[in-house]
Amino acid sequence: MDFKGKSVLVIGLARSGLAAIKLLHQLGADITLTESKKAEELENADYLKKIGVRIREQEISVFSEKYDLAVKNPGVPYRSPFIDELEKNGVPVITEIELAFIVSKPQHYIAVTGTNGKTTTTTLCYEIYNKAFPGKTHLCGNIGIPLCEIVLENNLMNEEGHYIALEVSNFQLVNIDKFRAEAATIINLSPDHIDFMGGLENYYKSKTEIYRNMTGDDVFILNADDPIIGEYTDKYPVRCKTLTFSLDRQDTDAFVKNGSLFICGEKILDLNDIKLVGRHNLQNVIVASALSKVSGIGSEIIREVTAAFKGVEHRIEFVREIDGVKYYNDSKGTNTDATITAIRAFDKGVILLVGGFEKGLAMDELRNNLGSVKKVIGFGACGPRLVKDLVGDDGIVVNDLVQAVAAAKESAVSGDIVLLSPTTSSFDQYSCFEQRGEHFKSIVNSL
Repeated sequence: MDFKGKSVLVIGLARSGLAAIKLLHQLGADITLTESKKAEELENADYLKKIGVRIREQEISVFSEKYDLAVKNPGVPYRSPFIDELEKNGVPVITEIELAFIVSKPQHYIAVTGTNGKTTTTTLCYEIYNKAFPGKTHLCGNIGIPLCEIVLENNLMNEEGHYIALEVSNFQLVNIDKFRAEAATIINLSPDHIDFMGGLENYYKSKTEIYRNMTGDDVFILNADDPIIGEYTDKYPVRCKTLTFSLDRQDTDAFVKNGSLFICGEKILDLNDIKLVGRHNLQNVIVASALSKVSGIGSEIIREVTAAFKGVEHRIEFVREIDGVKYYNDSKGTNTDATITAIRAFDKGVILLVGGFEKGLAMDELRNNLGSVKKVIGFGACGPRLVKDLVGDDGIVVNDLVQAVAAAKESAVSGDIVLLSPTTSSFDQYSCFEQRGEHFKSIVNSL
């Protein structure tokens, strides 16, 4: 598509919207931004006006106008009166990732989605690929760096053959059209984002979009242990090559045997080489290793990088030990499955801090996995509901994270674990899970 002179509506700003605008501006598009904030409240308002962007509020009349294309910020619900109005008027709606893809030269896209483990897996992929292809590897997507930003900074509209480790959320997969990865995976599936997607069926279906355009020699890494993935790959078949993996079986392409990881019959590494703790991280390592192997990366590089990899911030991140009590930041635990995974990393004495934005997630499964938890403390908008559903009157309810840490410190004795793993998103009191995690660490470090 030739964007010069084309009328493009960008829905929502944030970092991805701004990156899309900068790319569209370079392509010569006529850009309108619609934002829930007033123009004077936008940090980049002066820059946007300088490059000729019209800034409009989010009123239905704005969406009734004629545009050649609309680019949607991932945080904007894919079903809303605004989107319905655009579709009624025949305006194609795409994501920032789709925009970056269609204007770039051919690249090697390694796409990672799933409910949990995306950031760790994508980051490890990036480290491995960057070792193998230095200077031509990039980390982006839901991890916080828009793909449009990578395209601009690395001249990918004119240069091809780069390796892009891309974390993709369901928000970003909805509204893709031509985006195609050459290697991709759905790590796992469990209930999440019901509020945004309007139901589990929509959420699970959205994840299958990651392989919808993959064909021929593209490779999809298939989790043979996950029955939900099995159900949805049956409903929406994979049309490219597959490489299966399992933590529990040895009849798959990638498996664990005698303390080692094997892929297609080749020993890749010993499990003792892995610094990350927990079964979930073993899954992440298997997926990253499998993605790397299908791109032709040697086992020695995979082994070397994995042995040096210590994980990512905000995911069961050790913060500090005070009087024998260890504090862990798992702010990225934004659903019940992630919190269960974090709890299982510890044998006993867990003081669990939960709460945040109300996503309507059921607590039944988490309640059945509280064996190592001695106290639950709820904070934020849904803190009272979570405590009630998990432990009833045995829990503690406070207003915010400062009070939650104080209550945890008062309850803890030497040998205990204070674990922030909120089970939900941060948008009641924070702009993102990173801000929540940084606040938690600052509180702990000030004790």
